[in-house]
This record gives sequence, structure tokens and C-alpha cells, in this order.
Amino acid sequence: MIEINLLPTKRKKKKAPGAGFQFRLDSVKAMLAGIKNPWLLAAAGAWVALLAGGGALFVTQRARIAVLNSRLESVQTEKKRFDVVIAQKRQSERIRDSLVAEIAVIRSIDAERYIWPHVLDQLAKALPPYTWLTTLQQLSQGNAPPPPAGGARDTSRAAPAPVRVQIQGSTVDIQAYTTFLRQLAASPWFTDVTPLSSQTVVEQDRPVTAFTITLRYRVADSVYIHTVPSAQSLR
Repeated sequence: MIEINLLPTKRKKKKAPGAGFQFRLDSVKAMLAGIKNPWLLAAAGAWVALLAGGGALFVTQRARIAVLNSRLESVQTEKKRFDVVIAQKRQSERIRDSLVAEIAVIRSIDAERYIWPHVLDQLAKALPPYTWLTTLQQLSQGNAPPPPAGGARDTSRAAPAPVRVQIQGSTVDIQAYTTFLRQLAASPWFTDVTPLSSQTVVEQDRPVTAFTITLRYRVADSVYIHTVPSAQSLR
């Protein structure tokens, strides 16, 4: 005998999406509804806020530390590069200072060695026609300065003491005498040109003006100094 059940069978309903979350939310609501003390509820909320803030702060600080570490590595790399540049610059400065000191010594030696060639050259250029020199001598400069204490050498070589020169000569034209004074004063190698005396004397039955002049030698500016080779090869 065959039996047929015409009644519909009960089928299990599928859970709607989010039903589990809704259940848990309802459970939380029920739990919170069961809490009668508001201070306990406030404390729980404060703990939740504290944990959330601490987590956010931790993530933010980790990100900032990563950025700062990257910057630190970049700065350290730049520092190493600039340390090399600074060391090269200091080495160049030491070489420059050494060369400057050597050049100063050479210039001071040249200034002392070529005094009289400059004096004679400037006197020859300033001497007008019908004028001649009879005496040329260096005046005393007094006592030389004492050496430094301890016998230390002065590598800077201070500038030489000014050289005072006395000139005696004669001219047949008083205007030539004034021209000579003016040209001596215009020379970049002379200073303190002072006429000491001038008088009329008779030489070989002719009246002439005898004069005495003092001046001080100085090193002229570099624009007036021209160097030429002492020897040249001819081809």
C-alpha cells in the first residue's frame, strides 16, 4: 500500500545576512540595559575610548617614527658628504695660507733688494734738462729694532724701514729746479720730498743754482710694478 503525504514539509529557513551580528548587538544592548549603575557605564565607555585613542596614537607615532628614520638616514648621508667637502676646503685653506706667507716673504725680500735700482730709475726720469746731480747718499735710519724675545724668527717678514735719501745737485735754470721737485713728488716711489736749501753759486764763471733735497723711498702700488725676464733667448 502506497501512502502519499500531501502536507508540506518544514524546511529550515536560511539565516538572513547579518543575523548573527544583530543577535550579538541585541545581546550587548540587553547587557547594557541590565546595568543599573551609570558610573560603571561611564567607566566602561572611558576604557573603550582610552583603548581606541591609545591604538590611534600608537599607529600615528609608528608612522612618524618611520618618517623621521628616513629623514635621519638622509641627513647622515648628507653629513658624510659635507664632511668630505669641509675637509678638502680646510686643506685648501692651509695650502693657501702657506702660499700667502711664502709670497709675502718673497715680496719683502724683493722690496729690500731692489730699492736702489728704483731710486736711480725714478731720479733719471724726474731729472729735467740742464740739471745734474753731484751727491746721492742714504741718511741714517737710527737704531734697528731689537729681535723678538726668545730668538723666534719672524716668518711674516715685516716691511722694511723707509729709506731716506739726500740729493745734492745743480741747475742753470731755476725753473728746472722747481720742475725737478714737482716730478719727484709725483713719483709713486717717493714720498716726503723736501727741499732743504737752494743757493746761487758760481761754477766755471757761470752762476748756477745748487740745491739739496731729501726724500723717502716707498714701495709703489702693484699697478706701477712691471716684471720682465732678466734674460731672453734670441732666435
